[in-house]
Amino acid sequence: MSRLTVLAGPTAVGKGTVSARIREAHPEVWFSVSATTRPPRPGEIDGVHYHFVTDAEFDRMIADGELLEHAVVHGRNRYGTLRGPVQEQIDAGGAPLLEIDLQGARQVREAMPEALFVFLAPPSWDELVRRLVGRGTESEEEQERRLATARVELEAEKEFDVTIINRDVSEAARELVDLMGLEDRD
Repeated sequence: MSRLTVLAGPTAVGKGTVSARIREAHPEVWFSVSATTRPPRPGEIDGVHYHFVTDAEFDRMIADGELLEHAVVHGRNRYGTLRGPVQEQIDAGGAPLLEIDLQGARQVREAMPEALFVFLAPPSWDELVRRLVGRGTESEEEQERRLATARVELEAEKEFDVTIINRDVSEAARELVDLMGLEDRD
């Protein structure tokens, strides 16, 4: 039987970049596509990067029990993981990986305590700030909001089964693949 792996960590730590590296090298890993109420960023495609939904649709999904976890992130937008596809992957013996925030990871721990919970940490606070500012995708006000959230999120590292420090994307991806029990193809 397969086991769900949950990857979480503070904003700008590189969760998406590490996940993208794993996607390239390990097509057998199944990635959940989260639902969100935030608008798409340039280049994001509905159903590929996220399921972009209205607040009303998100409320319906919660009421109908369709979400494994859901949270308000950075005090603004809601994100959630669809329960059905995750369970289908586990039941089929797949290698499911959730890339989610701290609030969501806590809810998944309640619902699926048997999952493997991995915290992706930055090598230092200064590096985390550099990565966030370097993305250039958020306003200065949004950067400050995200950094305030990141300080809180870093304190939660002890809640996770294992920590990977993201000094190098390829190495962090390799460590996660090893934890998932998959063969490294690099």
